[in-house]
Parts: sequence; structure tokens; C-alpha cells
Amino acid sequence: MAIYTELTSWLNNNQGVLTLSIFLATILLGWVSGIFSALRRKPKFALRVIDGPTFACTFPTGKNRGQFEVHRTCIALYLSVSNVGSSPSSLEALSVGYHWNLKPFSLLWLKHSIGWFWLNQQAVALEDFQARIGESTKVYPFLFQNTSLGFNKTETYLNVGQSTNGVVYFEQPDSWGGCFPRANKEEVEVKVKLADTFGRIHTKKFRIPMVSLEYARKYNPSFGKTLSELSGEKLPFDLV
Repeated sequence: MAIYTELTSWLNNNQGVLTLSIFLATILLGWVSGIFSALRRKPKFALRVIDGPTFACTFPTGKNRGQFEVHRTCIALYLSVSNVGSSPSSLEALSVGYHWNLKPFSLLWLKHSIGWFWLNQQAVALEDFQARIGESTKVYPFLFQNTSLGFNKTETYLNVGQSTNGVVYFEQPDSWGGCFPRANKEEVEVKVKLADTFGRIHTKKFRIPMVSLEYARKYNPSFGKTLSELSGEKLPFDLV
């Protein structure tokens, strides 16, 4: 009974201190809870390929490097990107990797045939990717660049639950030997690496067709020409 009396007396005499302590504890708990809540809110980008201009192509440039024929590899991907996370973010950069077609065993084989060879810089497509459908022409949007018609506005900022789609296009500088995609049953395994504005990396592997240059140019008559135009050269089969 004495202890109860003393406790009651202490509480009555220290109500201000007790109230302040409860107030500070509430603020601290709210702050900690907010931090954990913010840490849980992250963007998560889901990637998939869509039917259309999605393929890889390797073709000769008409040059030689010693005993080797020089070739160029180009990759087009028609991608859908959805934000299935819990925070909005922007698409910052996109790379594509593939396995070189080298014979074992060497350091390059270990690095780029077992590991991935990455194309980190997209090429600017000189023309739109398109397809004839009856009497009409379907023009595919780009993911990062505008179409020549100017009708598609690239959507690189995605709220939660929002998605966007478009073509990304890569041209590998001239290479030789086995420095081109390894194909299995006319398909190439590629790995897409997408960076968001917070620096987080979202990856996805796909198998895409390995096609001829003639087939690729049904979708884009200037497929494979960007690096040649930049260097002021012409591919031998583009000479008129």
C-alpha cells in the first residue's frame, strides 16, 4: 500500500516530465516508423518483350582485319516496362548484353562467352521501325527517342502501376572473329539491364531471334547504318 501511495505521489509531482517523455517517445517511434516505411517504398520495373522489331543481326561490313572478316552486330528490342513497385521513378539508362561466340579456353572466352558482353550506349535509329499491315503502316514508338513523325512523347517517368513501351536500338562497333552473339536454334540469349533514377538496376533475360539483315530492314530500311553514317562510310550493299 505504501508503494502505491509513493508511486501516485511521484506521478502527481512529475506530470510534466512524464508528458514530455511520452511526447518525445511518440515522435521517436513515428520517425523510426517513417524511415522503415520509406525504405520499403521502392520502384520495381518489370520488363518483357513485345511482338514486333525484337531481334539480333550480324552482317559483314566488307572489310577485313588480317585474316578475319569484319562484321557488325545490331540489336533491336521492343520492350514493355511496368512499375510494379511501391514508389515512382524514371527510366535512366538501358543496356543489353549477350554471349560472344568464342571457342574455349581463353580470358576473353571466360569474360564474354561465359560472362556477358555489354552494349551500354544506344544508337540513334535513322528511321522509324515500322511494319506494313494491309494498306496501312504501323510505326513503333521508341522508348527513349522520338519518332521522325514526332507523334510519340517518350514516357520515362512511371508512377506506381504505370507502364510504357518502345523500341531500343543498339549497334556494336565493327568487330571480327567470334565477337558476335552465340546463337542456339537461331535464337540469342540477351540480358537487359535497366537503371532507374535512384541508381537501382532491374534486369531480365530473354531469348530473341537471330535474323538476316534483309529481314531486319523490313522493319527499318536504315537498320545497321547509324555507325556508317557517323563515320561517313557506306556499307558495300548500300552503295548505289
